[in-house]
Amino acid sequence: MAAFAATNLDDLFLLVAWFAAGRTRARDIVLGQYLGIGALFAASVAVALLALAVPAAHLAWLGLVPIILGVRMLAKEGTEEIPEAPGLLAVAAVTVANGADNLGVYIPLFATSGAGDIAVYGAVFAVMTALWCAAAGWLVRHPGAGAPLRRHGPKAVPPVLIGIGLWILLR
Repeated sequence: MAAFAATNLDDLFLLVAWFAAGRTRARDIVLGQYLGIGALFAASVAVALLALAVPAAHLAWLGLVPIILGVRMLAKEGTEEIPEAPGLLAVAAVTVANGADNLGVYIPLFATSGAGDIAVYGAVFAVMTALWCAAAGWLVRHPGAGAPLRRHGPKAVPPVLIGIGLWILLR
């Protein structure tokens, strides 16, 4: 859950923006989010399988990737503009395009996990995607809750990414 939350907090803000804009059917936003997360998950599993050729002792060093992402995020200045989504494929495309941090965390996480664990991650990610969509809808209906989340939420992502990276290194 931590890996999903850390890498998809930005998607929560995108989902809120898309639901609030009212230009895209809710069904298309949800399906687009599932397509995007599914594509990122599949790509991460495929690359992690390639890591099987790497000795297990070296895989822990992949934990440096989320640590570097977290440190870069801490050092990054400015804010990014939230794009509006004109449809299901646009939501999926933006989710994938916005998924470098997902790949950076999921690949080393999956490369150091067994097939059963990866299947559990997939199920958790599917449930978390539904929760993300539901939370975004709730935030749109309760605009007072959105402002504090947008203000403080991004500050939590870098430390969580760094924590995940340390967990991978120590595993």
